[in-house]
Amino acid sequence: MPNDQELLTARLEDHLKLSRKRPCFLGFLDEAQAAFCQDYLSRRREGTYLFWGGHENAERVMLGFFPDYLESDPELFPITPFALSYRAEDELIHRNFLGTYMALGVDRSVIGDILVGEGQCVTFLREEMGEYFLQNIRKIGRVGVKTSLSWEGPLPGAHEFLEMSGVVASQRLDCLIGFVCRTSREKAAGLITAGLVSLNHRECLSGSQRVKEGDLLSVRRQGRFIIDQLGPLTSKGRLVVKCRKYQ
Repeated sequence: MPNDQELLTARLEDHLKLSRKRPCFLGFLDEAQAAFCQDYLSRRREGTYLFWGGHENAERVMLGFFPDYLESDPELFPITPFALSYRAEDELIHRNFLGTYMALGVDRSVIGDILVGEGQCVTFLREEMGEYFLQNIRKIGRVGVKTSLSWEGPLPGAHEFLEMSGVVASQRLDCLIGFVCRTSREKAAGLITAGLVSLNHRECLSGSQRVKEGDLLSVRRQGRFIIDQLGPLTSKGRLVVKCRKYQ
C-alpha cells in the first residue's frame, strides 16, 4: 500500500499536468505536507505555483498551480472565511470548533486555519464547502453561534509569543535545542536522535545541522520556536541568541 508521501507525490504530479491547461489547487496542507511539497517542486523546477492559506502567516495552506498564461495570485484561490460569533463569556477553544466541523463528515483537507478570539472565530474553508458549513452549523458544542461567509477587520487569535534570549556555543542544532528546552546539549542530542525535533517542519536527526536566523524549531511535547537572532559573539566567543516560543 502506498504511504502518505507516495500518495501526495502522485497528487502533485496530477496537479502539475492539469495546470498546463487551467489553475488547480491542492489542500489545505499542514506544515509538514507543505514543506514536503516545496522540496519536491524545488527539485522538479517545473510549473508556476503558490502557497496561500487565506491570510498572511497561515499555517495550513493550499497549493495553487497555474498555467504559463496566468500569474499566480492569492485572489484566485478557492478559499472563503467562515466567521462565527458567540457570547464572549462562552469560552471556546480550537478543539471545540474542529470537533464540530469533523462531525459533519468532511475531510480535514477542506479546513484551513481556525483562528479563535474572544467571542469570535474565523475559519478558512475550501470555497465549495462554505454553504454546507453555513447551513449545518448552529452550535459549537452547546454554545449557540451566528455564522457568515464574510469577514472584515483584524483576524482573531493572533499568535502570542514568549521572548527568550541567552548564549549558545554555536549554531549547531543540538546547541539550540538545548537552549530552547533548557536542558543539556547531551539531552538535546538525545531528543534529536529520537526523531522528536523538526527544523522548518522537516524531521532532523543530525545534531550538527546548522541553524539560521528565521528558522523554525519544533520539539515534540516542548513547543515551537522561531530563531530571530544569532550573534554577535560575546567576549568569551559564545553566540548571542534571541528567539520566540509559540504560546
